Amino acid sequence: MRIFPRSLRRVLLSLLAVLTVLFAVPSQATAVPVGVPAPSDDPFYTPPLPLPSGVPGDVIRQRKVNAYADPLTLFPMPVNAWQIIYRSTSATGTANAVSGTVLVPKTPWLGGGARPLVSYAVGTHGLGDSCAPSYKLRTGTETEIALISQALLAGYAVVLTDYEGLGTPGQHTYAVGQAEGRAVLDAARAAFRVPGTGLSANGPVGLFGYSQGGQATTFAAELAPAYAPELNLVGVATGGVPADLAAVARFNDGNVGFTLVLAAAVGYAAAYPDVPFEQILNDTGRATVPRVEKACTVELATIAPLRRLNDFVTMPDPLADPRWQARLAENRAGTRAPTAPVYLYHGTADELIPLAVGRRLRADWCGLGASVQWQEIPLAEHILGVSVGGPAAMTWLGDRFAGKPVTSNC
Repeated sequence: MRIFPRSLRRVLLSLLAVLTVLFAVPSQATAVPVGVPAPSDDPFYTPPLPLPSGVPGDVIRQRKVNAYADPLTLFPMPVNAWQIIYRSTSATGTANAVSGTVLVPKTPWLGGGARPLVSYAVGTHGLGDSCAPSYKLRTGTETEIALISQALLAGYAVVLTDYEGLGTPGQHTYAVGQAEGRAVLDAARAAFRVPGTGLSANGPVGLFGYSQGGQATTFAAELAPAYAPELNLVGVATGGVPADLAAVARFNDGNVGFTLVLAAAVGYAAAYPDVPFEQILNDTGRATVPRVEKACTVELATIAPLRRLNDFVTMPDPLADPRWQARLAENRAGTRAPTAPVYLYHGTADELIPLAVGRRLRADWCGLGASVQWQEIPLAEHILGVSVGGPAAMTWLGDRFAGKPVTSNC
């Protein structure tokens, strides 16, 4: 028997998600629970070398854990949770190992058919290993817990990737869409291969992400037809997408989000040894970059706001270098049409990722024949964009799981 009509339940879930996002306490203001070592001190995160033979999505290592919604909660979330190390593929096509978390509600799935799976890509958490979502879920400090909980409360399983180098050894390849997209798809593959989840490999899969997560899900959507064609991908909810990182970098040069430009440069240098970065840093750059490499979101935002790239390097315009141009072009979204329907949203007052970048992605996808439902969030800056748009995007994804007709406004 239903206590509330389905439409009312969705409204309540969306409202809960919005309130939790708006009033969340920054994760770095909380203490780490006793007994949960940071990834750098936890042997679980170090994969065997060489990697065992296999294919993308193979589970290299797994363990049962508890996940917490906040650091003050005494009882874990009512889910079965596994941390995993799984096989994926780097931006240059080499095999790598990525960490992540699988969450499955303990309540039976009553929606008919196989339980849906959301491959959830988090937004910017930082570049240090302690920023990894798998660690934050164990310590109750995951700042996107509201939207994750919205999916779990609806009965969906959720898998979260830590992305390459966030938790596992090596530098996080931040903002490199080619690596992120594969990590998102392989996380879904891995979730199906963890014993005891009850998930069916034929079950419906949805992708969800915003900001860095939006970049990751966007690339996953574009890569899926060739890279992971066996996944039953039914929908992609993606927002605040830095689809053209060169344009985003120039927009943020001298802007409040400039530290993210430095972070992206660190990520690209980690993914592509051919791009010049460390060798062009000046004294200021050499002093600042190590801080960026270890910082989580709150600290990251305070390192170099309103600065310019030329303050940190010895050459006048690194982004004009042909090697940078080539790698940035490889990671510009909108060049391939997703075959799954897409819900794409963007705040009209986004101060980090300009609205024009989102509109261009919509136009590119529509021109390629994709099914896109575009939603602008009036007067919303970057955080308000996900606070308002995220719950609606998760609800849209639920409609795809339910098999409802898709509306495109291309």
